[in-house]
Amino acid sequence: MLSFHAGLKVFIAVEAVDLRKGFSGLWGVAREKLNEDPGSEAMFLFTNRRRNRIKILYADRSGLWVLIKRLEKGTFHWPVSAEGNEAKIRLTPEALQLLLDGIDLREGSRRAWYEHPIS
Repeated sequence: MLSFHAGLKVFIAVEAVDLRKGFSGLWGVAREKLNEDPGSEAMFLFTNRRRNRIKILYADRSGLWVLIKRLEKGTFHWPVSAEGNEAKIRLTPEALQLLLDGIDLREGSRRAWYEHPIS
């Protein structure tokens, strides 16, 4: 389980990104397209066109992290910019946790494909 501290800055790239990119490629997207400093201890989320994968770039004080989550079924609900032309959206750490847990941020409900039988 991942946990995120309350002061964490979280940015989502609105447009899909080629997730074959690694550390350097995602760093470049954060710097050039999102106009943010990836070394600022912020977390950056990227998704592919099908919205079934998320890649996270995070620089802490000791190094650089890249995390990926692939869904076996379904898609992530990816937020869109209210302005319509923004390259990024800033999320709270709580909203990030909801997104990763399969909660549709618009409706506040669990998406059907995230349902798991209780054993």
